[in-house]
Amino acid sequence: MQQSLSTRWRLEVGDAMNPASGHDRGGSLLDQATGGAGLRAVFQPIVRLDTLAVVAHEGLSRPAESASGLSVLDMLDLARAKGRLGEFELLAARTVCGAFAAQGGHGRLLVNLSAQAILHGGLRPDEVIAVLAGAGVGLDRITVEITERDIVEDPAELAHALGYLRARGARIALDDFGNGHSNFEMWNELHPEAVKIDRYLVNGLARSAEKLAIVRALCSVAETLGAELVGEGVEQAEDLRMLRELGITYAQGYLLGLPLPHLVGEVRDEAREAIRSQSVPVPPRPRGPVTQRPLQAGHMVIAAPHLDACQLNDDVAALFARHESLHAVAVTEHDRPVGLINRRVFAERMAQPFARELFGRKPCAVFMHAEPLLCDEQQSLDSLTDVLRGEDQRYLTDGFIVTRDGRYLGLGTGESLVRRVTEQRIEAARYANPLTFLPGNIPVTEHIERLMREQRPFVAAYVDLNDFKPFNDQYGYFRGDEMIRLLAAILTARIDARHDFVGHIGGDDFMVLFQSGDWEARCTDIIAEFNQRARSLFDDEDLARGGIEGEDRRGARQFFALTTVSIGAVQVPAQAPRRPELIATLAARAKRHAKRGRLGFHRLAAVPGELLDPAA
Repeated sequence: MQQSLSTRWRLEVGDAMNPASGHDRGGSLLDQATGGAGLRAVFQPIVRLDTLAVVAHEGLSRPAESASGLSVLDMLDLARAKGRLGEFELLAARTVCGAFAAQGGHGRLLVNLSAQAILHGGLRPDEVIAVLAGAGVGLDRITVEITERDIVEDPAELAHALGYLRARGARIALDDFGNGHSNFEMWNELHPEAVKIDRYLVNGLARSAEKLAIVRALCSVAETLGAELVGEGVEQAEDLRMLRELGITYAQGYLLGLPLPHLVGEVRDEAREAIRSQSVPVPPRPRGPVTQRPLQAGHMVIAAPHLDACQLNDDVAALFARHESLHAVAVTEHDRPVGLINRRVFAERMAQPFARELFGRKPCAVFMHAEPLLCDEQQSLDSLTDVLRGEDQRYLTDGFIVTRDGRYLGLGTGESLVRRVTEQRIEAARYANPLTFLPGNIPVTEHIERLMREQRPFVAAYVDLNDFKPFNDQYGYFRGDEMIRLLAAILTARIDARHDFVGHIGGDDFMVLFQSGDWEARCTDIIAEFNQRARSLFDDEDLARGGIEGEDRRGARQFFALTTVSIGAVQVPAQAPRRPELIATLAARAKRHAKRGRLGFHRLAAVPGELLDPAA
């Protein structure tokens, strides 16, 4: 039976590292791979995003047909095991440079060298310089791309070694930043001219608020340290548009161009179509605050003893006496929680006259809360916040029971839950509404500025609830929050997330920035869906009457109709006023028209001409 490649590969590396094996199959395979036509070159274009011009190529080595089925990674590992890493990487560089020169390549050429080969592979600066320049490509057109498969213990030493190449005109790029061993210490020590953002951060960038926050931070660092950024692994059109929107200068990936044996001078048609999109990219909306830490119920667990349901109240009293800081004790059957005894409630009941004589020898289940809050240790903190909004506030004093696979693990306190949720909400409120997690005032303003900067026409729609305050007063904040979340859910479901932006600017006020051509139909659908679904939040008797009795803002009794939604919209042309507050003012004016006549929807046909003057 023929051995699989992976099995054969393990044998070769093992033989290569074991002098007692009596043969050198690893060495022979490496000789075969490095001899003559053992390697071939392919080139992937690097594109300038503002012009879509191909300005450079990354040269990549691939095994030739005669390389016995080994991959380049196989060859690198084999060369490392045989102590010939520097020799192999020089051969790969010579292959790439020779093929680039033979095709009369224009622009820059990126050549890969590993930090390990430079520091420990026996490479001398004059050898590297001779190989890079030997094919006739000037060193001032070559960028040495530093790759690392291992941790670099002394980045300063690597920077010194690369200084010889820089002195001859070569530039330095740091590969795969954001993954592997590329880190800020390497960036700071090497001061590369270019930093390639790893494909992990680029792939899905347009759909991940977390990745977007990281890449934005990298843009700031790159500007400070004087490095150009290159987005690697671009495969999706929306990711390409987001990279361009962020101001990242260069990109490469399958969407722009495939690795091919011949040099290409144009990007693929798919990339051009992606950039031709007339809409400004909408940043991804986080499901929670970008800064939300991955807290779970298990992170707040207190190791606490528990009692079996058949144990006595005297046992409970003894346990509380031994553990003075314990706020409660869990009651279990076969290690599965069935109740919770609150220390304060237990103490008050047992302090009654003759209570110890009457209840001391009875099972502890007599005084337990039979419906405690149970949380699996992996339950997210965000899922526990509804407890704080609930009408049953016993959970705040009793705390909660943490389980693992349904079995008792420990206790959590209401105090710790309130503290963690409050911290999360304060952090979230900086840029997102803590109730809906939709972007707040600052992101809304920033997106209006982006639309005006790109001189794209759009529609600003101000969304507000009619008679929401009487509803909130009548039913309480918990049901009021439900109504606001309902509106937020309908807004986000009815817009086109690729083109339209939804912001929650406070209370029951929302702003939608439309680039969709069918925006007016979407507004109509939002109004109809909300007005229908909001009825489920009213009691039957109020639905039958068509509204509720309440007080107006002056305290006078008044009948208020069922809560509905109003939308005021203003169409903003490409030549828009330069101040975002003017857009908000006009949208609010349209909203007031809609509310005043209970029209549901009112549109300003366009921004008034006097406001188009930049000096207005």
